[in-house]
Amino acid sequence: MYLERAEEEDRKMVESWKGDADGILVFTGLFSASVATFLGNTYQGLQLNSQDASAFYLSRIYQQSAADGNGSQVIIPPTLLDPAVFSPSTSTIWVNALWFLSLVISLTCALLATMLQQWARHYLRVTQTRYQPYKRARIRTFYFKGVEKYRVSWAIDALPALLHLSVFLFYAGLSVLLF
Repeated sequence: MYLERAEEEDRKMVESWKGDADGILVFTGLFSASVATFLGNTYQGLQLNSQDASAFYLSRIYQQSAADGNGSQVIIPPTLLDPAVFSPSTSTIWVNALWFLSLVISLTCALLATMLQQWARHYLRVTQTRYQPYKRARIRTFYFKGVEKYRVSWAIDALPALLHLSVFLFYAGLSVLLF
């Protein structure tokens, strides 16, 4: 009687965990791909554009060669900045920092959801083995007390909160980029 009820409760609990983890994995996969795409475009703003550096150095070479040949000075357009003094804008740094943090949290959620699915399968496999009833009851009680002791349900409930934090950080970076 105890084992039948415990088995039914365990299956419900594990199915609930698996359902939560499946939803989290689908969302994190799509969200992480989107954030990575945005990062791919904005990350370039943290580095000097190689074409700008080439144009600067070519104009310097041209200026020196023209000065050597006929003694006149060639004026470099003021739009060409010296690559040695390049510094990304504060907003670019903020956007990339927020989006990298968002991506890391999202991928961490995916990792934790995958671990949760593996643990749920292991829990069912161990607690549903075909031993004598008293031994099965002891094994199930041991594992269930571990679930309560380590607050597995709290950890499962924390995953959506981490995802919400990740989405919030993404929107914060987007608002910095746009405004």
